[in-house]
Amino acid sequence: MTRARLPYETLEGQGYAGVRQISVFLDNRVGQLLKLTKVVESKEVKILGISVIDSVDCSVVRLLFDDLDEAIEVLKNEGFAVSVAEVLIVSLPHGKRGLLSIFATLLSSEINVAYTYPLISANIGPTIALSVDNIEAAAETLRKQKFDVLSESDLKNQC
Repeated sequence: MTRARLPYETLEGQGYAGVRQISVFLDNRVGQLLKLTKVVESKEVKILGISVIDSVDCSVVRLLFDDLDEAIEVLKNEGFAVSVAEVLIVSLPHGKRGLLSIFATLLSSEINVAYTYPLISANIGPTIALSVDNIEAAAETLRKQKFDVLSESDLKNQC
């Protein structure tokens, strides 16, 4: 019996809002973060979120941009080591306990949060980036509870 061939499937276009994040690896030396931000700010690319993880020899800088493709090109052309991963971007609900309500909602679906950091764009309001173990399930869970999950297109041209 032959099996029907199914087309390959990807998550692209599946309706969840993963946003690409760049990680840049820097030598742990004075002035490296300034160099990175000067390179980016010299172009028409804006940093919307940043997290720095320090170690003895190097630092990992996680970044969100208003134009990720342009940022990747700029950074690679300047010789920075860059990797791309996906995160969720979630607007904090109004009132108290915004983070608590997001984390409780994710826990209810047994979704693990690896790390989180805030975005710094005034135009989109209080917002956080979340690295989770299952982006699709996390986005679905948050949307069912009426949280605003943003996409890359929502981040375009924000300052």
